[in-house]
Amino acid sequence: MTAPLSSPALHRPRPKVAIIGAGPGGLAAAMMLAASGARVTVFEKDNVVGGRTRTLATDQGYKFDLGPTFFLYPRILKEIFSRCGADLEQEIDMRRLEPQYRLIFEQGGSTTQIEASADMARMEAAIAGISPKDAKGLRPFMEENRAKLAAFRPVLERAFSTAADMIRPDMIKALPLMKPWSTVDRDLARHFSDPRVRLAFSFQTKYLGMSPFKCPALFTILSFLEYEHGIFHPIGGCGAVSVAMAKVAERLGAEIRLNAPVERIGFEGRRAKGVEIGGVRHDADAVVVNADFAHAIPRLIPDHLRKGWKDRKIGQAKYSCSTFMLYLGLDRELPELAHHNVLLSEGYQENIAQIERGDIPEVPSLYVQHAGATDPTMAPKGHSALYVLVPVPNLIKQPDWPAQAARYREIALDRLKVLGLPDLRPHIKYERIVAPQDWESDFAVGFGATFNLSHELPQMLLFRPGNRFRDVEGVYLVGGGTHPGSGLPVIYEGARITTGLMAQDLGLASAPSRPTAGGDFAAATPAAAYGPDR
Repeated sequence: MTAPLSSPALHRPRPKVAIIGAGPGGLAAAMMLAASGARVTVFEKDNVVGGRTRTLATDQGYKFDLGPTFFLYPRILKEIFSRCGADLEQEIDMRRLEPQYRLIFEQGGSTTQIEASADMARMEAAIAGISPKDAKGLRPFMEENRAKLAAFRPVLERAFSTAADMIRPDMIKALPLMKPWSTVDRDLARHFSDPRVRLAFSFQTKYLGMSPFKCPALFTILSFLEYEHGIFHPIGGCGAVSVAMAKVAERLGAEIRLNAPVERIGFEGRRAKGVEIGGVRHDADAVVVNADFAHAIPRLIPDHLRKGWKDRKIGQAKYSCSTFMLYLGLDRELPELAHHNVLLSEGYQENIAQIERGDIPEVPSLYVQHAGATDPTMAPKGHSALYVLVPVPNLIKQPDWPAQAARYREIALDRLKVLGLPDLRPHIKYERIVAPQDWESDFAVGFGATFNLSHELPQMLLFRPGNRFRDVEGVYLVGGGTHPGSGLPVIYEGARITTGLMAQDLGLASAPSRPTAGGDFAAATPAAAYGPDR
């Protein structure tokens, strides 16, 4: 209903919101807050938007995703775009991949492959090629996780602010299906006996930087989502999604300031009153922090103002693994590769144990994206842009990484031969390495832990940093370091939770709605995208 001309609401100043960081969460928040009537300014330290979800473009014409390389569950973002008067399908060209990715298992000096398909009959046949008796476990696995997801989804879509939120009816209903006493691998063993088949449905815990042998059983929903709802590639890479979000935010009146590193949040007592850049205060009624939690919070908020997340607690928290990255521009095409390729070493479980101990795997598993299999915009004609990700220890576990990077480059390049590639060294025309120390120094990732705070049960829900940061007043969080957690769609959902709280606190138009999404993007529930998120 339109307010009458005499309504005091017409004369109330529009709240000013400062957002620190133009990563996925910050951009989603900017869109929704601007659509709700706030005056929004986004302060981004770099010269591009997207945070880790950006595109690296080179002078030679190669383009790479920096972090996430594929997109799951477009429904949340579709709903956010719709809430902001835009159409995701008109703004971004999303291509659903089929097959979704290629899995390569090493065993006894040879390899076995699965072309992972969302077609259940085709996937059953692929599983039968490895373990005939396990094929019959696929559909029961899907049915069980469909129910798990339906029960747990309401929990992922709301804030956890007080202890009472842990005993609400939706949580009590979801708890038995979460199986907090079990792990992903153990839960999958009820459906699949062959370790390789279980690995096909559990390696996705690496999207959270975690081990399937320790990750809570809840996260079997990750692989379910891939097979139920598909994997998408945005033409131009995932960075194109960030660019489109920034354009929508600016159309709604948000201002995005690049090359504007925030030094600290300005406080009056315990209440945030703005942000400081170059010693200059930029006033705001509320501040949203989209920067990496472990790296940013000790710098932005004085320790004495933080009761729940003091520097000591942040330093002693559990963090994900890191990643060793190679971005290679090659002067040849790569017909040998699928779009997404996951090499699972025979010593996969030992790889994980090594990473957890702080040892650097000498025969690592790895992930390789060859976006040119789908997207010709990522490299010049006749060339290829290759993205190589190797899970490795973070800087807490392995502080000696700077001395290891050059040696590990050779190990990673040699491992590519297992994918059927020859020695690529003579074909490399562009190369960039991002090792754990580079994640920390160049991209402000705390401890080089590219998947943020780990998702162990003591660091989830109420025990994760809150969307409304409880230590001070007027500070809100978005990103992988807050509830509900890491991964692009989860971060978008988190931004929706955060902006809903802010709408209440600031008297904005309304919390973002959740319309039912139509179109080609099938409905699902939050998942993660492979690669370091923001």
